[in-house]
Amino acid sequence: MSLISGGMEAGLHDCFDYILPLGTVIPCVAGAFQEHQVWFWTPEEADTINATDRCFTCWSQHKATMPVQLLKIIKGKYEPPLPSHLQREDLKHLHAGLDHTNKYFQGVVILSYPLTKLGDGTDFFKIVLQDNSCARIDSINILIYGKMADDCAKVIRNGDTCIVAGFKLAKSPTAREDGRHGCHLEVSEEAGSAIYIYAQPSTTTASETASASVAPKYVYTPLDHLKDGTIVNLYGIVKFFKPPYVSKGTDYCSVVTLVDQSNVKLTCTLFNGNLDSLPKIYKIGDIVRFHRIKIREYNGQMQGITSAGFASLTFDGTVGAPVVPRTSSKVYTFMDEEEKTVEELRIWAASNLSISGPAAKLSGVRPMLFFDLTCQLVGKAQVDGSSFLLKVWDGTKCPYPTWRVPIEARDLEGEKVLLHRLRNLTVDILVYDNHVQLAKSLKIGSFLRIYSIHTKQASAENEDVSHVEFHLHGGTCYGRGIGVLPESHPDVKELKTFLESVELADSQSMDSMSSLELDSTSNNIADLESQRCQQLSVTVLTDHQDLSNTVLKTIRNSRAPQQYRIRAKLRTFKPQKLYQSIKLHCSKCNSLQEVPDGDTFDLILQGSAVTPPNPELHSTSWYESVMWTTQDQKQRKITIHFVKHDEMLLYPEDTLLMIEGGTSKEIWKLTRRFKCVIPVRSTKNDLELLDLSAPFLLQGKVKYYGCKQCSTPKPIKNLSSLAAEPRPSWEPTEIAQVLGIEPLQYVFIMKFTLVDGTGALNAYLFDYMTCHGWNASSSPITSQMGRNSKFITKFLTLRLLKMLYSNVLLVESNSVRIFFFFFWIGDCIIKPMFLS
Repeated sequence: MSLISGGMEAGLHDCFDYILPLGTVIPCVAGAFQEHQVWFWTPEEADTINATDRCFTCWSQHKATMPVQLLKIIKGKYEPPLPSHLQREDLKHLHAGLDHTNKYFQGVVILSYPLTKLGDGTDFFKIVLQDNSCARIDSINILIYGKMADDCAKVIRNGDTCIVAGFKLAKSPTAREDGRHGCHLEVSEEAGSAIYIYAQPSTTTASETASASVAPKYVYTPLDHLKDGTIVNLYGIVKFFKPPYVSKGTDYCSVVTLVDQSNVKLTCTLFNGNLDSLPKIYKIGDIVRFHRIKIREYNGQMQGITSAGFASLTFDGTVGAPVVPRTSSKVYTFMDEEEKTVEELRIWAASNLSISGPAAKLSGVRPMLFFDLTCQLVGKAQVDGSSFLLKVWDGTKCPYPTWRVPIEARDLEGEKVLLHRLRNLTVDILVYDNHVQLAKSLKIGSFLRIYSIHTKQASAENEDVSHVEFHLHGGTCYGRGIGVLPESHPDVKELKTFLESVELADSQSMDSMSSLELDSTSNNIADLESQRCQQLSVTVLTDHQDLSNTVLKTIRNSRAPQQYRIRAKLRTFKPQKLYQSIKLHCSKCNSLQEVPDGDTFDLILQGSAVTPPNPELHSTSWYESVMWTTQDQKQRKITIHFVKHDEMLLYPEDTLLMIEGGTSKEIWKLTRRFKCVIPVRSTKNDLELLDLSAPFLLQGKVKYYGCKQCSTPKPIKNLSSLAAEPRPSWEPTEIAQVLGIEPLQYVFIMKFTLVDGTGALNAYLFDYMTCHGWNASSSPITSQMGRNSKFITKFLTLRLLKMLYSNVLLVESNSVRIFFFFFWIGDCIIKPMFLS
């Protein structure tokens, strides 16, 4: 960028209409002076300058009365000169409460931050100036507001000399963290402030300087030779570190404890507004090289802090690993003899330091553990003001059920199809407080090392099975934090190779029906007296009067099947949300699973649409095909195959069709017109069904699913045998049979926990659902009630149970009533027959 911004054109004359070499002296056509000197920062940036830019002198004269002015030095004096009433104030004389009206502070820019906007929309720009006349604290924060912030951000660069006048002195809230002056300077145009900028011109590029000069010879100080107030270069082994985090100010901060062969420790507190400028440390045992780090003594111990020109290199501390420095700088020196220094430190560390092994895997975690995890980020979401969700995986499966953070699907950032495929391998990590800002900046797909994750046992108060939660707590104790690993890192290369080998199908198995087996409830319920449960009630039995009441303890010690009548109290029932009582059941393997929601179907359809239709499979002897391309941005290819009968197409209400590339919305529209719809995708030789997480058939408003464990899908061409029948009925059971699908049945199931003072017993209300005319996968069940009398009966039964449950809870404190419950004990489940 040039010293003159192309956006500051108002009222200026054109001084040239072509690009000039760096430092060229030209006549100014504005006529104000005989010749003006034009400066650019670099030749590369000069190539981007156009004819609208202005010469230095014209712009400076225009700005003579402006709050931001550019200066140059002529014969050892600033031009234009500073106002005569201003006197220079040293950093050591800046104190709150003193009058600084006619004072100015001068320093060199050692750090500048990006231009930002405050909450009220005001522009804000922050720089750090260094006063070399001070020996200890030699830098101060300058906070610039309003239009002046915008102007300064366009011209100020590191190394410039800045003069600040008309400032307000205020206490700095970050002084203890960043090691700078206890106050900061606030300036703005509204306050009458002024900033004068002198940019030291350069006549050679960085590459020219590097090639024309000899690399400097650096001297490295052992940690036991450090002295207060010095700026040194040093090597050290990382004994402890805190990954970069956002400090209370605007800087990123990292804390590193080093040690070397002298066995002396040095703790360094490093600040920088640019995250990439801090050392790239990934684990204890890494080796760092610090240039120009300032040493100060605090409480009798030496500490290191960043100073102007601070730079770092980081090396893997593993013996025998390549000596490749990690740095964000494009220009650095590294001599052959320094490679020997790194190797010596590696060997010493291997013998004298206890360095932790590789990070843990998800497959090896357990509750109440703190561990480091190397993983890939596949999703993220804001949870609330102080916590943020990271959804990660490392290719292994956690041996415990994991807690899923409840968030809206639309709030989750990440590739939906991939998230769906990895749903059984990902874990949710909640990060808190100071880690949130860094977590927000992470890119999906990046590889992370998360330090000191805490696994907690979730509360089991309302859960059948306890879950494990993953937390990255606030603060930086024990090195808590998040690090982003480059793809060149050996651990990332190893992880990527492993992730590519993971067979996702192995992780998609369904839960077994064993989760519905009777819980072993061995503890007696002491909160209910047996005689209270056996009190007479006003309820009148209408059947089974010949059976006497049996206490739960006796039933629990009996063998099934038996028939009993009980009087007990309903302690709890599940699920609390009525629509969750609808499940999918496989009668062959006795497994039970949730009814997939609409989002799952959408994701599977999106994934299948990636494979284009195979034209060679179109229009066979038993179906007719039509293909077109959508006119939207995605330009999807949709193919519909209409199954024929006797080489003729049937009426729509009698037709089965197969669709490729459609959305769920489009498929539902087709079910209104046609008898059956089967979502398929093309292979090389035939059409095939989608993943059985999707319905294999849609008929009317019902989705039909197949069991993954018991099904052996067959080619779609097997449907031709049904099409050849005299009158194809397209019954779901017949379609499932010829396609090798073991159909899942919709079931109605609820769990009750009963107590009577002698024990507790879990009972299950279980019945198969008649799904005709009812969309079983729909969450708002009440909207479907009017279409099925049996469903209304079940719904009212649930409402009755809920009312009974509420009444028992309500009158429990009054020590009054219970109700009758009659049931059968079967092999696996208990079937309540009626309530009275």
